[in-house]
This record gives sequence, C-alpha cells and structure tokens, in this order.
Amino acid sequence: MKNKETKQKRAEIVVEKLKELFPEINMALGYDNNWQLLVSVVLSAQTTDKKVNEVTEKLFDKYPNLEDYLNLTKEELGEEINSIGLYNSKAGYILDSAQMIKEEFGGEIPKNMKDIRKLPGVGRKTANVVLTEAYGQAEGIAVDTHVQRLSRKFELTDHKSPKKIEEDLVQIIPESEWKEFTLRMIQYGRDYSPAHKFDDDSDPITQELKKKDLL
Repeated sequence: MKNKETKQKRAEIVVEKLKELFPEINMALGYDNNWQLLVSVVLSAQTTDKKVNEVTEKLFDKYPNLEDYLNLTKEELGEEINSIGLYNSKAGYILDSAQMIKEEFGGEIPKNMKDIRKLPGVGRKTANVVLTEAYGQAEGIAVDTHVQRLSRKFELTDHKSPKKIEEDLVQIIPESEWKEFTLRMIQYGRDYSPAHKFDDDSDPITQELKKKDLL
C-alpha cells in the first residue's frame, strides 16, 4: 500500500476512535465573548488551560470587554496575569491587539486568517483556534503540542514542525472534522497518551492501529 494511502487509512481509524472516546467535546478554556477567547488562547501558550482559567476567571470579571483593555498599562495587565509564564510578553501582545482591533478592525476580531495573523502574538495555531471557535470557520487544523506529538506517534506525518504537520493533516482529515480533531487529540493526549508515554503503545488508538497492521 502506498504511503499516502496508508496514512489515509490511519487517519480514518484515528478520527473514528477519537469520536468514539469523546463523542461530545468542548474547548477547555473559559470565555464569554470573542475578545475573551482571543485573550485566553494567547495566554495559553506554554501554559496549562487550568492555570489560564484560574487567571481569566478573575481577569474577565474585572475587565470583561475589549474596551476595558484600551486604557490599561502593560504593568497593570501584567500584575493581573503574572502567575502565567511569559506574562510580560503576553500582556504586551494583548494590549497591542486590543488597539489594533479597535483601530483597524472596527472593534471586531478579524474573521479570516490573513487579518487575524496581523495581531501581535497570534501565530497560525492561535488563529485556527480563534477562527473555528468564534466563527465556526476552519481554515486549517490547530497544531498544539498534543496534536504535534500524537500525529507523529500515529504516523500521520513524518514532520516535526507544526506548519508541516498541519499541511499533512489537512490532506487526510476531512474538513468537517478539523475543529473537533484538535480538541479530541488534546483530550486524548491528556487522558491516554501524555508526553512521558510517547513510546508506550498501550493506548487505545495505537492498539487499534497495530491490530490492523497500520503501525
């Protein structure tokens, strides 16, 4: 069987098993509006969702809307989020994004990849998450550390860079599954195959792939 066909078969099994394990899946980050979503995703870089939710519960109670950030100083916001890694840089990204969204995008989070990527601190992964969550608009697959690790473990890709991994995944994962695929892979990584168990083949998807001689 050709390599691409094999990866396609693996992808079908991975998607099917993920849906079986997590039929209902929702984003772990808490938010009440699109601005809060963007802030939460920016804060989540190299930080656990649990820690982000602890911080944003208080932050969003105090500053719920984009307008509340327009007159905040970097020091003021930094004080609110200083228990999160890289908080100083993230405070700058958030405040600069608030100004740009207000001045260039009429106060609304941009609805396309090109424009949302103009926001400070917004890479492709963040953009994909925000676009799919805020607007149901999947322009790709968000590749976080779980998706990156598991895509290699399940041999859906041979690459290591998130950009190349995404390019491979969008070729073999149906577009209708893109949003939930990321959320389910993240949950699978937490529940069944954390980073320290990368070489452990006892998890259900690896077992299923082996059973079908696809690994």
